[in-house]
Amino acid sequence: MTITRWDPFQDLISLQERMNRLFDETLRSQAGEEEAPSAAWAPVVDIYETEFAIVVKADLPEVSKTDIDIKVENNVLTMRGERKLSEEIKKEDYFRMERQYGIFKRSLSLPGDIDQKGIKASHEDGVLTIEIPKQSDSKPRQIKIT
Repeated sequence: MTITRWDPFQDLISLQERMNRLFDETLRSQAGEEEAPSAAWAPVVDIYETEFAIVVKADLPEVSKTDIDIKVENNVLTMRGERKLSEEIKKEDYFRMERQYGIFKRSLSLPGDIDQKGIKASHEDGVLTIEIPKQSDSKPRQIKIT
């Protein structure tokens, strides 16, 4: 049995993000700015820690690696990019359009013990994987008692 830590504020943050998105979309459509670029969606991520690194995996289907920008500044990882709507199919030909398109931006706070120079990123099968190595002096060390 695994014990998971419950964060009561995570549900509130998620609700706030959804409400903000709802109001933004409503106001934009009333103003006739349906095509205006905005960061209306953010890719979902998994973040986990190994002995030597912090790993971030983001779902970015149909996003080319040339359309993704990754930066780390002041221990904040920022991913930006764009998922473009296919020009082969006209927007009015869709029966239903549930997937989100356009510009995205996702920022994540990182712990202070990372090695920014050793960060590696790869993009395969619609999943962006960012491996952020820990500084060598921050790794746990077993100390023997003499």
